[in-house]
Amino acid sequence: MGLLSQGSPLNWVETKKYADHVRKHGILQFLNIYNKVKDRQKDVLKWGDEVEYMLVELDDKNEKVRLVLNGSEVLETLQGKGEKINPNHPTLWRPEYSSYMIEGTPGQPYGGTMSEFNTVEDNMGKRRREASSVLGENETLCTVTSFPRLGCSGFTKPECKPTPVEKGASKSLFFPDEAINRHPRFSTLTRNIRHRRGEKVVINVPIFKDKNTPSPFTETFPEDDGEAARAALPDHIYMDAMGFGMGNCCLQVTFQACSISEARYLYDQLATFCPIVMALSAASPFYRGYVSDIDCRWGVISASVDDRTREERGLEPLKNNKFRIHKSRYDSIDSYLSCCGEKYNDIELTKDEEIYKQLLDAGIDKLLAQHIAHLFIRDPLSLFEEKIHLDDANESDHFENLQSTNWQTMRFKPPPPNSDIGWRVEFRPMEVQLTDFENSAYVVFIVLLTRVILSYKLDFLIPLSKVDDNMKVAQKRNAVQEGLFYFRKDIFKGCNSVFDSTSKAAQNGVESDGQHEEYALMSIDTIINGKEGVFQGLIPILNCYLENMEVDVDTRCTILNYLKLIKKRASGELMTMAKWMREFVAKHPQYKQDSVITNKINYDLLQKCDRIAKGEEGCPKLLGDTVKRGK
Repeated sequence: MGLLSQGSPLNWVETKKYADHVRKHGILQFLNIYNKVKDRQKDVLKWGDEVEYMLVELDDKNEKVRLVLNGSEVLETLQGKGEKINPNHPTLWRPEYSSYMIEGTPGQPYGGTMSEFNTVEDNMGKRRREASSVLGENETLCTVTSFPRLGCSGFTKPECKPTPVEKGASKSLFFPDEAINRHPRFSTLTRNIRHRRGEKVVINVPIFKDKNTPSPFTETFPEDDGEAARAALPDHIYMDAMGFGMGNCCLQVTFQACSISEARYLYDQLATFCPIVMALSAASPFYRGYVSDIDCRWGVISASVDDRTREERGLEPLKNNKFRIHKSRYDSIDSYLSCCGEKYNDIELTKDEEIYKQLLDAGIDKLLAQHIAHLFIRDPLSLFEEKIHLDDANESDHFENLQSTNWQTMRFKPPPPNSDIGWRVEFRPMEVQLTDFENSAYVVFIVLLTRVILSYKLDFLIPLSKVDDNMKVAQKRNAVQEGLFYFRKDIFKGCNSVFDSTSKAAQNGVESDGQHEEYALMSIDTIINGKEGVFQGLIPILNCYLENMEVDVDTRCTILNYLKLIKKRASGELMTMAKWMREFVAKHPQYKQDSVITNKINYDLLQKCDRIAKGEEGCPKLLGDTVKRGK
């Protein structure tokens, strides 16, 4: 969840007074880091995954599922049994936004050898067993992206009531403040986003129109003071709190590059894959007890932290704010960072011109300078009294304050001050999957992709506006089967690679004399598995790469099993989690084809999810015959 400082949090009025101070010193801290490590070379490949988990109680007697609000206690127990007594413990545990969530990572980053891929699922299994062992009776660890009845009456244990009219962080009609992590950063972020925006956040998700869904679908809110009535749209599921986005779970991967230039190259190349992999990992079709018409959480989480004022959103003329800002601070990237990407930066980039000039004058190149100056159009949202005046030469809290609250699809991460950590990039769009096998498959797929991109100097870049278009398509219902995505046709252009002959054959007369000819609309099946005369496919390229690598038999078998899952999800032979969940609900005897998920439906769904995740029950439609159980 980014920077976690300790201390006395400031409210929005106090934080606003220090906004320019934080920006000024954040830039100085970035420049100090950059000047110390800009020439750093030959860092080895290290990488790691982050899995977010929900703590869930399955109440068999009442056939009800609730989210258990004891994440802090679970976290403290896990850390006390692990890293606090053994610095080499194989797992690390960290807090997340909601008090029913925890985040698990490997204790040490993985390295650059192929055999590391054979340990990922095993480590995820350790995490699941370790956390499960400290839970109470009837409690379980769940990797679902969005809890189907989040925000419905009685969804927490202990049961807590929302406080829309009293003093509180979110003032939500649905999401109680007790469901927010008790660390002051999280409630401060929640409150300050609302205060800065000037109103509660507004999330409207299109309802799935089933046979008996009311048309138009409208809701009334008994405790509403009028704000929800103004904000809620017909035929949409309305939500009003940060918890509806940040209370979801995801799967992320961070890579250490060998140098800053390699990190920038990887950042750009992977940005084009964010919508593709998001659609492939789609796992969140349900919100606030209703079936929605989307499959991914991205737009929900983007709206849940949108602190822009009406002026910044373009609804009123600029008067009290400096910038018209086109996106939430949680959204897709706005500029490529490598020289290869410069010509594809075709969307309007709002940046702080003074900071931009300061960075250029300090010797930062244009592309990196505009990236940082764009991040710094935002205000700090969470500031601690003890962390206002810092040593800019040796600390980076002010830089991280803004860096870590620009939640984009990709994150470019400078090394922390005075550390042995190198330049890193973080891949952030994936939805978490039900089983350790699936999560391992997606992680290994992305890591392998980076190895191929770097080994063969591949070029997947397309205009950034098309990546934004892809992001919109990726969230739609069944986008993995029905969506068409802009994708580059010739990824080997100008490269001397083992694939030159394949590349030429795949072009089949494609003209490349204009930028608009460099890419085409493709299905995910074509992108992942290939289609003769259109695109050679990522899986065939990865297989080719593996054939040229020395890999032990067991590791090769594991990798091929993972790629088999990705291949079959892309072709439609296996369902995404979102599609599988939709089918489960549609066939449930209590479902009335009215888009409503009752307590009983939710209980049966989550109980089945739990059995599948623990390996107690198979799920051929979701997993096929691909599963190799973690040891």
